[in-house]
Amino acid sequence: MGNIKLNAERLLKDVPPGVGIVAAAKTRTADEILEAVAGGVKMIGENYVQEASPVFAVIGRAVRWHFIGHLQKNKVKAAVEIFDMIETVDSPALAAEIDKRCRAIGKVMPVLIEVNSGREEQKSGVLPENVAGIIREISAFTGIKVMGLMTMGPLTGAPEDSRPYFVETKNVFNALKAAGMPGAEMRYLSMGMTDSYRVAIKEGANLVRIGTGIFGERK
Repeated sequence: MGNIKLNAERLLKDVPPGVGIVAAAKTRTADEILEAVAGGVKMIGENYVQEASPVFAVIGRAVRWHFIGHLQKNKVKAAVEIFDMIETVDSPALAAEIDKRCRAIGKVMPVLIEVNSGREEQKSGVLPENVAGIIREISAFTGIKVMGLMTMGPLTGAPEDSRPYFVETKNVFNALKAAGMPGAEMRYLSMGMTDSYRVAIKEGANLVRIGTGIFGERK
């Protein structure tokens, strides 16, 4: 066991109680992920279904699996068999496909709505003002359950630059929670990565997605 385990242990001590760490494991091997698990990590985030499949085959249900990348509709059938949460729902069409595939296997998938807090044209996600409408549109689905929001925010230089995007997403989260929207439970707010997780936690994140901070730089 090496640095990955130590990094995981250090991070788990660094975050306050009630904040969950999703180890962002893009391109990482099963051995690397198992080292993070040995350090106390209980949630693994994957960006691609085809990358998740072989490591899931080794590790299985010892951890919870979060999908944190852009999910294509043709990958949903495989995704719902692996993942315990999909953090990146950004359209009614994607929600409908997840719902259909989950109902076929008798599963209810917790999902987060991805918020395009930076209003970046090239990025997926729902504009902040459209989140409530999407939740209303998908609230009748029985194979999914909206459990909160996720945002990336623009990839900026300084962690502090992310704060306005986290604040806006938290405001949307709070408004939805106060409104008590049917079919939605505002429990999780997934914001912040290796550079920005401390700022995100200060602004209300209770899930943070850490890759480099656990696994080191990608080779």
